[in-house]
Amino acid sequence: MLTPGEIAQLVGAGIAAAQAVGQLERGTRVHTSRLKMENPEKFDGKSSSTFNQWWESVTMYLGFYPETVDRQKITWVGTLLTDTALVWHLHRYQELGENDTWVNYSATIRMEYRNEQEAADAQLKLGQLKYQGSIRTYLTEFQALNNFARATGEELREKVNLALPDAVLDM
Repeated sequence: MLTPGEIAQLVGAGIAAAQAVGQLERGTRVHTSRLKMENPEKFDGKSSSTFNQWWESVTMYLGFYPETVDRQKITWVGTLLTDTALVWHLHRYQELGENDTWVNYSATIRMEYRNEQEAADAQLKLGQLKYQGSIRTYLTEFQALNNFARATGEELREKVNLALPDAVLDM
């Protein structure tokens, strides 16, 4: 059994060791550089066919900077807009000002510029997609198109069967 003096000595040694480690951690400098990401391209609002890809790049960018607050996100997106999209943004700002939220802003801009024809266009391109010798290239293009086409089941199987040579399907 330890005496009170021995316990105090052990506790003191433990505290001193913890403080030494803390000092070492605070005094040690790890050399890292802050990653920076390029801004997405500008969006003019004239062609809704490019909106979804542009919006994906916006959300990826914001995911890279998670500490960004609603007002900053809305203002930053405004700096990426030109022409009719900028007019839309400025009108919304005049109407809502500081009362706008990111959830409402992002839902509204997606509704405003979504491409109604996108799924149909992707379905058409998916049906025209052909295997050109690289299964990896084919599958990458196929998946990218099917993100918008949303083909499933028999419809999906038919598109694959038409695009791939019988030898590949047999494998």
